[in-house]
Amino acid sequence: MMKPGIIAILILTFFSNISISSAQSAAPNGIQILVNQVAYNQKSTKQAIVKTDQPLPDGLAFQLLDTATGSVVYSGKVKAGERVDSWGTGAYYSPVIFSDFTKNGTYKIRLVINGQNIDSYPFQIGDALISKVSIPAIVNFFYHQRANSPEELKADQNIRLHGSTRTVNLTGGWCDASGDVSKYFSHLAYTNVMLPQQIPMVTWSMANTVETVPALLDNIGSKQSLTAEAIYGADYIMRSLDPDGYFYMTVFSYFDKNPSARRVVGLLADSKTTDDYQCAYREGGGMAVAALARISQWNIDGDFKSKDYLAAAERAFAHLQKYSLQYADDHKNNVIDDYCALMAASELWKATGKALYQKEARIRAENLHKRLAPAGYFIANDTNRPFWHAADAGLPIIALVRYLEVEKDPAFRKTALSTIKKALDYNLSITKETANPFGYPRQSFIYKGKVQNGFFIPHDNESGWWWQGEDARLGSLAAAAIFGGRLVYPGNGAYGVKPELAQFADHLVSWVLGCNPYNMCMMYGYGQNNVPHMNSMYGHGTGKGGISNGITGKDGKGDGSGIDFKMTDNGNEWRWTEQWIPHTGWFLQAVTAMSLK
Repeated sequence: MMKPGIIAILILTFFSNISISSAQSAAPNGIQILVNQVAYNQKSTKQAIVKTDQPLPDGLAFQLLDTATGSVVYSGKVKAGERVDSWGTGAYYSPVIFSDFTKNGTYKIRLVINGQNIDSYPFQIGDALISKVSIPAIVNFFYHQRANSPEELKADQNIRLHGSTRTVNLTGGWCDASGDVSKYFSHLAYTNVMLPQQIPMVTWSMANTVETVPALLDNIGSKQSLTAEAIYGADYIMRSLDPDGYFYMTVFSYFDKNPSARRVVGLLADSKTTDDYQCAYREGGGMAVAALARISQWNIDGDFKSKDYLAAAERAFAHLQKYSLQYADDHKNNVIDDYCALMAASELWKATGKALYQKEARIRAENLHKRLAPAGYFIANDTNRPFWHAADAGLPIIALVRYLEVEKDPAFRKTALSTIKKALDYNLSITKETANPFGYPRQSFIYKGKVQNGFFIPHDNESGWWWQGEDARLGSLAAAAIFGGRLVYPGNGAYGVKPELAQFADHLVSWVLGCNPYNMCMMYGYGQNNVPHMNSMYGHGTGKGGISNGITGKDGKGDGSGIDFKMTDNGNEWRWTEQWIPHTGWFLQAVTAMSLK
């Protein structure tokens, strides 16, 4: 991700030759119909939103038109509009619901007001169509996100460790973002409670999709390419494992055009670097172990032998058990350590059947249970800070789901299932506690010493500078709602969960794909409105199929209130428009969950 203090460099390096896609102008009378610009799944919640400056007439009809024939195939009434007071825009948002229309095809929504037709963008409806469109796009994005330019390959063959003359071979991996060619296991380590999972999470995500929906992947011709991409990620994780048993956290470019400036580093705010580059569980180490252990079971060799992946995972796990707290900045376990270690232990338990991994998995699952506050959110630390996360909010639930795939003891299962249920109940209840026509997932956080709830993460937080759009959070929560919901709230409808959870997931995915207040499809190259293209070093930049950061609270609001999305902001537009691999990695999990039978 981009860092402050380098705006002038960024403008010159990353934002030259920007091409800005023209956004749809507001329809007549200031009315805009916001839709998922890519696709609705056949049996999903299908909602559009009419955005207006004034309330619409009561009982206003809408029509669904087949774009091929122009014929009306469905009609209904627009729901009463709502204003979201905390956003401060004054706009009214009126839902258009057409969930019970399931015929495959391409359609648009039409309103007729004062004799004038107001149409939405066209969109498709089809069986598992979001997945069928998105998964090949995501595979293509990651393939082109590979750090394999001649400059990177040459520099990373012998890259220096910070503060040392020693060099290591760290070729491979994916560039972190459309504006950042660095490579991260994690960052924000100094915050202790905000760390995102990056390359290892993406690798695990790919492995999970390969194993979870193989028939769909075969059907769309993506199984081989996604398998290859996951193994490519595993090979980079292998190279990142030091002989002493720890993983290197970051290959940092310093935003310098000279590839020889790249170093293995620990990273603080303002791009300050240190030699604290050894990964704790929370710093990418846990998910790296999980990814290697899982892929080792495929019996497919990459640049390393399949058995070597498992041996490396076991060696790294043993090292983390001994040294993770030493590597962590505050030397204390927190919720991120718990869910990352749970994932590592669960994958090793599944791969080996060994009792030591069973024991650690059970400890970490119990820790997560104990961290639940009465309201249902997790406590991040040893005191009272709610766990909120701009990327991995759903990962505690997903780690518990994976654990339950191997845990057979009824008592341990009961505890883990109750944790999942309470966490999902919290997400549904907090999302519904205020006017929320888009179904955006709200969250609890501490601001100025007081726990409060809001739509977006607080901008005044432990990092001192880092806040951005939260599309990764949406993908992770959509995946958690379905994967977790199938265990604790099974249903016969969409995705095998109760309707409230299916709707929750559908709203999050549709927000990313264009049904949001800015009418912006965050998957580049799809839909009608996309963010501006961003150029980066070594031929990298915005990639087709990648997901951008997305919408935030209002710039300048420390508590994250208000709403904002800027496509230009004097070099700071990255907060909204930059693609970041966790967004795309988590979106992959959302659409994977939606493909389950």
